[in-house]
Amino acid sequence: MASVSAQELAVDPPTAARRLLGATLSSGPVSVRIVEVEAYGSDPAGLWPDPAAHSWPGPTARNAVMFGPAGRLYVYRSYGIHVCANVTTGFDGAAAAVLLRAGEVIAGHDLARVRRPASRSDVDLARGPGNLGSALGFTFDDYGTELFDPYSEIRLELNPAVPQAEIAVGPRIGVSVAADVAWRFWLPASPAVSTYRRSPRAPEPVAKKISRRR
Repeated sequence: MASVSAQELAVDPPTAARRLLGATLSSGPVSVRIVEVEAYGSDPAGLWPDPAAHSWPGPTARNAVMFGPAGRLYVYRSYGIHVCANVTTGFDGAAAAVLLRAGEVIAGHDLARVRRPASRSDVDLARGPGNLGSALGFTFDDYGTELFDPYSEIRLELNPAVPQAEIAVGPRIGVSVAADVAWRFWLPASPAVSTYRRSPRAPEPVAKKISRRR
């Protein structure tokens, strides 16, 4: 049976993404407060078709955990270097996940600094999905971890929901398809939020095309 916390994430991807803002993710002694996330949906036959999602081709060895129950850790390697962390959401059999884009380290600073020696300040320790994964020391061995298991080395705690008025919304960063879908959510008051960068491979925004015609 899923935990009460996992059930809170068994919803559509944008709702789950908002719920994850302000949550605490801990791996051993290092804890991070989540301040920026991106929602990703399903394959074409799923509930939330999303061509930018890793689930789009259907179930594979890489994305299988996305098709499972909510509250699991989905890790993947970005650009062959960074291990990025996602939390599965939605329902068992319906793919969805939320990418953890940035966080504030709130415990275990010394270890996080060792793992992130290039950081210019503590604000940078978990800014960006690859940096967040590095600060928490994630590896592929962590794939599929049940984040609400009280005995797990990696634990997720859903803190009181952040008021909607304190959440900013905009397009996802770096995706070349569905680039204007406003499924990125962040806490603008946090200095750890990453800078928006549109993929150079993404089509021009519709609004720009219309303004040029005028």
